Amino acid sequence: MNLLTFNFERFSMKILTAVFTLLLLASGAAAQDYPEKTIRLVNPFAPGGSTNVASRAIAQKLQELTGQPVVVDYKPGATGLIGSEFVSKAPPDGYTLLLASSSLAVKPSLYPSMPFDPIKDLAPIAILVRSPNVLAVHPSLPVRSVKELIEYAQARPNALNYASSGSGGTNHLGMELLKSEAKIKVLHVPFKGGGEAMTALLAGHVQMMFNPASTLAPQHAAGRLRMIAVASAERIKGLDLPTVAESGQPGFVSDVWFGFFAPAGTPAPVLARLNTLINRVLTDIQVNDTLVKAGLYPVGGSADDMRKLLAEETPRWTALVKATGLKIE
Repeated sequence: MNLLTFNFERFSMKILTAVFTLLLLASGAAAQDYPEKTIRLVNPFAPGGSTNVASRAIAQKLQELTGQPVVVDYKPGATGLIGSEFVSKAPPDGYTLLLASSSLAVKPSLYPSMPFDPIKDLAPIAILVRSPNVLAVHPSLPVRSVKELIEYAQARPNALNYASSGSGGTNHLGMELLKSEAKIKVLHVPFKGGGEAMTALLAGHVQMMFNPASTLAPQHAAGRLRMIAVASAERIKGLDLPTVAESGQPGFVSDVWFGFFAPAGTPAPVLARLNTLINRVLTDIQVNDTLVKAGLYPVGGSADDMRKLLAEETPRWTALVKATGLKIE
């Protein structure tokens, strides 16, 4: 009886091993053939912001490399939450991808009942770009430096408004960080995306905002707004701006990153194939030039680099949310 049981167990293990091996071979073959149909790249923000520049440039080159259509699908709302949730619940086959921003690291601390877990429900593919936020003001505001802005705001509590691409975005959190450190009171006006926020600033409906240089620089050159400082640790080549840190707020840093994600459960060989493709896209001269001109600096690297960045950024912004008592507006 024991011998029969033993032999049956050995036979079962052999069957399971064979099945597992076949599955691995099948997934490897699938990865070699991937993609075989249209890829949907979900941009969870409204058209017009810096994610638009990145998603369009990357989708076009990815389509050239794969020979398959790559469609940018805009699903804005709740600072990227709606589009991100959509991807987290999509079939894990590599045909629905997410271009996420650094706001993905902020959401868990702002939404008490998140409909998904960014770390558990999304599979990282690669970091796409990083871009420092730039502080800009409407030309009607009589300030030309961070110091002057702080003094102006301190003398007029709650008289000024600032725009953001939505509650929980890095341009929202960046201004809240400045408010906390400089002890000023300005009112937050959230929009559905960077494009709408920019329109409000240009129209003078709000007086200031943090945003990537990609969307601010052309308007600055045209005199429609005034950039006064960059929120990076060091000055940025090509931007004739001091940092916020050297303007009287030591240690101040607020930048933006974009990353590529797939639904959790996407086969590892498909994720590896996507990582290879994205890194090739980011090293393409034309794509690189387009991104850099827009103030978006290509990063690339491994999926683990993206995973670590998300894991590091989440507690950082959670601490700010708790310290300032921020709420979703």
